[in-house]
Amino acid sequence: MNKLERVYLKDIADTQTGPFGTQLHEKDYVNVGTPIVTVEHLGEIGFNKQNLPLVSEADKLRLSKYILKEGDIVFSRVGSVDRCTYVSNKEDGWMFSGRCLRVRFNEKANAKYVSYYFRQKFFKEMMLNISVGATMPSLNTSLMANIPLYLPKKEIQQKIASVLSSLDSKIELNNRINAELEAMAKTLYDYWFVQFEFPVVTSSGVEKPYKTSGGKMVWNEELKREIPTGFGTGSLLSLGEIIGGSTPPREVQEYFSQNGTAWITPKDLSMNGNNKFISKGELDVSDKGIKAASLNVMPKGTIMLSTRAPIGYLAISRKDVTTNQGFKSFVPNKGFSTEYVYYSIKNMIPTIENNAVGSTFKEISATTLKSIPVILPEKETIENYTSKVRPIFERQNLLEQENQKLSELRDWLLPMLMNGQVKVGEVDDKVELGMAAEPRGTYNKSNVK
Repeated sequence: MNKLERVYLKDIADTQTGPFGTQLHEKDYVNVGTPIVTVEHLGEIGFNKQNLPLVSEADKLRLSKYILKEGDIVFSRVGSVDRCTYVSNKEDGWMFSGRCLRVRFNEKANAKYVSYYFRQKFFKEMMLNISVGATMPSLNTSLMANIPLYLPKKEIQQKIASVLSSLDSKIELNNRINAELEAMAKTLYDYWFVQFEFPVVTSSGVEKPYKTSGGKMVWNEELKREIPTGFGTGSLLSLGEIIGGSTPPREVQEYFSQNGTAWITPKDLSMNGNNKFISKGELDVSDKGIKAASLNVMPKGTIMLSTRAPIGYLAISRKDVTTNQGFKSFVPNKGFSTEYVYYSIKNMIPTIENNAVGSTFKEISATTLKSIPVILPEKETIENYTSKVRPIFERQNLLEQENQKLSELRDWLLPMLMNGQVKVGEVDDKVELGMAAEPRGTYNKSNVK
């Protein structure tokens, strides 16, 4: 067993609250600037980079005490106080909002190790238990300062962090590959359906881009732009059936399950990182819960769009799914593939946000969403696009599922290494990165190389 020393967070780090609301308002956000992370951007491994607000260089200088450095850890200050994220070199120089707390370590601890320590289930439960507030759990710098931790010697911390980081590195590599695939698929969509340079076969049998090769464009009054001859217009409702969600009464335990039908909330998508696909959320709903809340069960390939607090999270279901009331989901109509509908919605998010209303939290209603106009390409063009991007989607899905297995292996090893049940020396120099076995109840050498 590793010899552990009891310390308090104040012994190894200092904690800083983000800027108060009077210092930075939503109206201060700009289109180009420095990202500022808030609670919904806190992911398990890294920050969720969807819908990041940006602040100007002047505000960054004015609020320089809230600039993040590599090695910091950002906690949720209100609400989901068990959530925190390690700041990598990619986020060095970013900022954090007033709904967050920043922890910055001194030389007495390995920040990466402590970030893994914070991921343990018992620690998350402790954070929820020590939080204050009758309506919403919250943390402050005083509570944070007196958090107890049990740490091994720093050299052991570094070795354990290295083992666990090797798994995270493989996950990050997969994420980079997925980001490149995403850019390819999105660029193809923009080239075909925004710039209208989809391929057409000329009379001489040569394939050329439509617009460049002289394809005829006609003015469309509804869209206020020119579109190719043969293309039509409709609304978002033309793309698929739009279905809302709901929440069964929370106090009835039998309405929820760990092995029922997936029930997705915006929090699940924020915890899903930058993943395109999702299988399940924190909770499933039972058949009784589905009936009690009049939930619609939607099929594999459904595109879920968060339409309030925040607007704009997107995910595709891997299997049958339900959602809470924070979503409007699209089940593609015949002739419109999941791949095409996904990017059509993603392309319309700025317009969707502009049509949202609300004083505290903005929301877009189903009626308004259904009426937003969109272009409707010819069926053959959509089919051609789908045939090209579907292999990309399939590859992304496989990489995301591989990452899930790697995460499960890492999370299984995490407490074993932390409490000394498995010593660093017992885990060979390289953790098997290619294929992560399912987590087991006891240490199994087949999980490592």
